[in-house]
Amino acid sequence: MWLRIATVVLVLLSVAAGGFVYKVTRNDFSTLNGQGYRWNALEGQWIIVNYFAPWCAPCLREMPELHHFENNAPSNTTIFAVNFDVMSKDDLREMVEEHNIQLDVIYVDESTVLPMEKPPYLPATYIIAPDGKVVDAIMGEVSSNLLNERLQLLQSR
Repeated sequence: MWLRIATVVLVLLSVAAGGFVYKVTRNDFSTLNGQGYRWNALEGQWIIVNYFAPWCAPCLREMPELHHFENNAPSNTTIFAVNFDVMSKDDLREMVEEHNIQLDVIYVDESTVLPMEKPPYLPATYIIAPDGKVVDAIMGEVSSNLLNERLQLLQSR
């Protein structure tokens, strides 16, 4: 009798521990290159998330500006791109190569957790403050200068 109770307790503890370990070790999102991230691990940084699509001409026009921004961004700033349309990894990889997108591209699937809703139209760029809250949404084409100005304004508050 005690053996059965001990076995049930051990099974319940194992399930609870497994759920905890899964929750603690699970990534919120991964980039196309396979790097996994948790939003809370990015706290303390300014995060830029740009939604784009290959059928969106302004999105493709702003990519060189986003690359320039990334290459000159302050050390506490990270930028990610998200394709508006869900694609397989292979299709996404092919599209990224075709359009020479050099940013870290988030691979979206059913387990992806983003701190913002999918935008109603493109291009759309979100700025996430070091506390993890979305503090700005720019709907429309951006430039490196515009992103720098917005960041400076937000950081001065």
